[in-house]
Amino acid sequence: MTQTVWIARHANRLDFVNPDWFLTAERPYDPPLSEDGVEQAKQLAQRLKGEKIAHIFASPFLRTVQTAHQVAQLNLPIKLESGLSEWLNPHWMPAMPERLSMEALHEQFPQIDLSYTSRVVANYPETGEEAMKRSGEVARRLAAEFPEDILLVGHGASVLGATLGLIGGTAKTEVNAALCCLVKLVRDGEEWVMELNGDVSHLSQTEKVIRFN
Repeated sequence: MTQTVWIARHANRLDFVNPDWFLTAERPYDPPLSEDGVEQAKQLAQRLKGEKIAHIFASPFLRTVQTAHQVAQLNLPIKLESGLSEWLNPHWMPAMPERLSMEALHEQFPQIDLSYTSRVVANYPETGEEAMKRSGEVARRLAAEFPEDILLVGHGASVLGATLGLIGGTAKTEVNAALCCLVKLVRDGEEWVMELNGDVSHLSQTEKVIRFN
């Protein structure tokens, strides 16, 4: 059996471009995409146009939903999957980050599939090891349950965890998790092969230093 799992990180976020946004934001730990981030997400969508993606799964954070939204213009629904969430690190966030409700997100992004229920739930607080484990677990579960080609849109930590959850390895395994990068994993039988490792060739602008928080 052959299957392709695409894994993308969200595009550039507003607080990376304007750190002062955080100081007055209503939901400071759920930033939207920046203006150039929206352009990156469009470039990602253009790169994936023509690929045989049957399902899109996205972390429920706004920046990942906005990134998935551009790809979903290919007439695919978006399934919000908690297991692809940001690393809920208590050193970054003093509490579970406030996010828009699924209903509020659906008003902005009608492609969201309200009938879908997360297969894995991310719980605050969690260690880096726990974040890697749950994103690896959700990648394996989704690949098994949805045997067609799928796209997972997550964060730096969940891109790394989901990738290693399928190909194996440890946190020391080199996986490029730059903004709006693309990982391509292909299964032939029981074997997973990484054909793209955090590819950013579809982007007109890329970051020089990879940031995770």
